Order: sequence, then C-alpha cells, then structure tokens
Amino acid sequence: MADNYLEKKYEEYLERKAAAEKARRLAWKKRMDAYRKKLADEKNAGAEADVKTNDKDSNGNLA
Repeated sequence: MADNYLEKKYEEYLERKAAAEKARRLAWKKRMDAYRKKLADEKNAGAEADVKTNDKDSNGNLA
C-alpha cells in the first residue's frame, strides 16, 4: 500500500510540475509574440516616417 501511495503522490507531483512548465512556456510565448508585434509596429511606423521625409527632392521641395 505504501508503494501505491508514494507512486500516486509522485505522479501527481509530476503532473503539477508539467502543468506549471506548460503554463510558463505559454506565458513566455505570449510575451515574446507581443514583443515581436511591438517591434514590427515600431519598424512600420519608422518606415512610414521615412517615406514621408523621402518625398522631398534635394532642395527640400516636395516631389
């Protein structure tokens, strides 16, 4: 009986450990996806600003 009890407790521990690891990985993925989206948005905003400034010719007149 003791072996079954210990085995059951150990299996429950491993399940909790696996669930915690999965939650940690999902949280990391969510943060990383948000960071990548933020970088892409900043890059696009910077590219749009460059396009607006590049519409001028060498004399500073709008083309």
